[in-house]
Parts: sequence; C-alpha cells; structure tokens
Amino acid sequence: MKVMGNEVFYIFGGLVLIYFAITFYNKKQSKRRKSRSFMEGRKLRDRHDTDS
Repeated sequence: MKVMGNEVFYIFGGLVLIYFAITFYNKKQSKRRKSRSFMEGRKLRDRHDTDS
C-alpha cells in the first residue's frame, strides 16, 4: 500500500484552516452577545408570563 505524499498534508492543512476560521467566528459572536449593544432596545420578559 502506497502512502500518499503531500496530499495528506494539504487536506490536514485545509481542515486546520477551517477549524481556526470557525473558532474565530464563534469568539466574535460570543463577544457580540456579551456586549450591551446586542440587547439594545429589548426588554427581558417576566418569567411569570411564560408559566402557563
């Protein structure tokens, strides 16, 4: 069985780049969620309204 040469490294490198892209996107979204401007103009609902 012949082992592929550089193709394995190209595939692995592509997967690593995708992983980092998703990680940075999630961190950006998390910071956006934590900021006050994300919830600007919205009011928290009273918990008793959902209990029916």
